[in-house]
Amino acid sequence: MPILNKDMTLCISLSARPSNNGTRFHNHLYEQLGLNWIYKAFAPTDLAQAIAGVRGLGIRGCAVSMPYKEDVIALVDVMDPSAEAIDSVNTIVNDGGRLSAYNTDYTAIEQLLQRNAVPTSYSVQLQGSGGMAKATVAALRDAGFTDVTVIARNEAAGRALAELYGFAWRAELAPAGAGGPTADMLINVTPVGMAGGPDAQALSFPQEAVAAAKVVFDVVALPAETPLIQAARAAGKTVITGAEVATIQALEQFVLYTGIRPTDEQIRAAEEFMRAQ
Repeated sequence: MPILNKDMTLCISLSARPSNNGTRFHNHLYEQLGLNWIYKAFAPTDLAQAIAGVRGLGIRGCAVSMPYKEDVIALVDVMDPSAEAIDSVNTIVNDGGRLSAYNTDYTAIEQLLQRNAVPTSYSVQLQGSGGMAKATVAALRDAGFTDVTVIARNEAAGRALAELYGFAWRAELAPAGAGGPTADMLINVTPVGMAGGPDAQALSFPQEAVAAAKVVFDVVALPAETPLIQAARAAGKTVITGAEVATIQALEQFVLYTGIRPTDEQIRAAEEFMRAQ
């Protein structure tokens, strides 16, 4: 990495609980490509002030994570169709003080469903109703899934999300042993299982649901092996991890910021470096 200097381009991320995933991924690519850039993660105390800083300081790019993906919409100038379609932002690009918002989460979900050849005939239970849930539900709908249930305690948000895409809504999972419906694919889009959080050691779905599923998808990126992913691996299920989501969405952010698409070899090296923390 170059020594800090006045000509260096800065990119940042904003998250309630920042990880080093994006920091390591982006900075490793900057070094491989000889770019005079640097990437730093922040936990803002005031979102509006943070975005004003992006604009006023000429910060080139800004990744946006939970819980700011929707709140940031009012603070940008332009909504790209990728973000406008789902009212959720995970990427901001600053062009001379004009802030354009994108969503690369959708792209990541879409690619991972295709890579793992998940049949669109599978029934799906998805927990969550925030910005990342919007990207995931939209990707499911656009891929052709029809039997999807959104599980969210926030009835207004959960029901609105489900109805927007023609899916069902439930307030909560059926208690263990209550004979509630199971699903072929389980998707966690809540902070349950996230390192540093109050539910870091908790399972977002009960063991019974994991046992009945064929595919288990946890969007939580830190740790890569969440309690849910560990339980699914132990049960011999196909798993899709948040670390995979993080790699794809970060790559697409990198391209938006720099205008450069790294080679497959460079991407693999950056991904390995990111996961070696």
